[in-house]
Amino acid sequence: MKNFRNFCVIAHIDHGKSTLSDRLLETTQTIGQREMKSQTLDNMDIERERGITIKSHAIQMYYKHTDGETYTFNMIDTPGHVDFSYEVSRSIAACEGALLLVDATQGIQAQTISNLYLALEHDLEIIPILNKVDMDTAMIEEVSDQVIELLGCELEDIILASGKTGIGVEKILATCVDKIPAPVGDPDAPLQAMIFDSMFNPFRGVVTYLRIMNGTLRKGDKIKFINTGNEYFADEVGVLQLKEIPQKTISAGNVGYLITGTKVSKEVQVGDTITLANNPAEPIHGFEEVKPMVFAGIFPIDNDDFEDLRDSLEKLQLNDASLVFEPETSAALGFGFRCGFLGMLHLEIIQERLSREFNQEVITTVPNVSYFAYNRKGEKMKINTPSELPDPTLLDKVEEPYIRAQIITKPDYFGQIMNLAMDKRGVMTKQSYLTQERVELTFELPLAEIVFDFYDKLKSISRGYASFDYQIIDYRASDLVKMDIKLNGDSVDALSALVHREKAVALGRRMCAKLKELLPRQQFVIAIQAAIGGKIIARETISAMRKDVTAKCYGGDITRKRKLLEKQKKGKKKMRQIGNVEVPQKAFLDVLKLD
Repeated sequence: MKNFRNFCVIAHIDHGKSTLSDRLLETTQTIGQREMKSQTLDNMDIERERGITIKSHAIQMYYKHTDGETYTFNMIDTPGHVDFSYEVSRSIAACEGALLLVDATQGIQAQTISNLYLALEHDLEIIPILNKVDMDTAMIEEVSDQVIELLGCELEDIILASGKTGIGVEKILATCVDKIPAPVGDPDAPLQAMIFDSMFNPFRGVVTYLRIMNGTLRKGDKIKFINTGNEYFADEVGVLQLKEIPQKTISAGNVGYLITGTKVSKEVQVGDTITLANNPAEPIHGFEEVKPMVFAGIFPIDNDDFEDLRDSLEKLQLNDASLVFEPETSAALGFGFRCGFLGMLHLEIIQERLSREFNQEVITTVPNVSYFAYNRKGEKMKINTPSELPDPTLLDKVEEPYIRAQIITKPDYFGQIMNLAMDKRGVMTKQSYLTQERVELTFELPLAEIVFDFYDKLKSISRGYASFDYQIIDYRASDLVKMDIKLNGDSVDALSALVHREKAVALGRRMCAKLKELLPRQQFVIAIQAAIGGKIIARETISAMRKDVTAKCYGGDITRKRKLLEKQKKGKKKMRQIGNVEVPQKAFLDVLKLD
């Protein structure tokens, strides 16, 4: 065990984690030149297309140190985006050390700080690395000062490296051996293994990734999952390299995989503890429960695909433990699921993965956050969809979630960022200069205001220089109202939204105008209305298509034409009473992109 080292790579987005991981794999000869490609560990098409890491990737490497010993490294490359911070927290729980990467051209960013705090909470040994030092725009001295101020380390502790050219890679590997402590644990104790990830293989069932804290896991052992209470035989155990490498045993301190042959995704939970059925151990405290921030309904385009969609979501949940869902029904869209996500990028990625990996084309409703509503009796209710909100006459108050947002930017963009935050009902609580060229702004904002377009607007007004990170702080009472969209007097529940009273009229007008463009004309007049309770706040009218019923009348008395027109008028009146307005799928999708 003294020759094992378990560590993860943490950093802000685009600070070069995956590229540096490539150099580490190359230097330790874990993969050959023929298998080498850029961002080797990003194995999903969507990751390679967008240039972001979505999943943590664990891999084992072997390094021969100058002392003549060969060391086994278990490295986990983690995502950098705030929406995937749950992946980072799980990786940190399985390690003893962390490589903290800071881009020498950009300096410390918001996500660098939040990932560092996560690592420090778990008492990890931090190795600071300045990446991209080979670039002309690298500010080595300035950024080194920022790192020293943040970590309280010495200048000689900071390793200068380049993921592109391979500078400093040997030093990183040697420092991992010298500084990161070897894992503690007893290979002869009862088995205790923590599940930190899993995936679904259509041929072999659920593949569980685990870190062994105590004991030894052998092929053929009868094992038990403590949380679910299920017992299985270990069909295959092994270590994770670029491919899964089967072994006869894996012992305390090591990271590996387990295949039990189960095909039921619900039976494996991330954070669960695996032990031997005949010699059980105590469960390990896993990770904190995931708290979804954004909720949206996901519905199949064809209602017959409902069970297939459930199956796909369960398999996706195995690979992405931060996704939560429960069944729901909608009058407009039929049967579907209410899903919880960590942010808008997470929602977009899940939608894309459903389409690519499971061929599921879905409709997503207006994303919203969860609220607490209090009725006149003082009873508290959790509200995940606008339709769950009680009648305004019974309602006392509604509380919405507030976040603390940290924005690190250049002082030049200070004013524009202030205006953006105030426009989103934000209040500035703190401002501090990290250096002369970098200012940290702290705001308190309603979460509902940032889920749509806040990040995009922030990036555009700061020309990409602002970094953004947030934590949820509490729930506060707000003047929120439920806005319904009505077509000929009937509410379309999938288009309802909870909005702040001041913004309701403007949003109602925009939604009505958009629906007027998108809905096909009928043979009767369609009234599109936005309403708060019984009060109509906006209206658009789609005029009826006119069928020329007098075309067959040539010559003759005018009364013949009048008679036909009167008959048509009565028909239209009747049609309007019984006629249904169908909202096409495209209209739903386009209205939801309004924000």
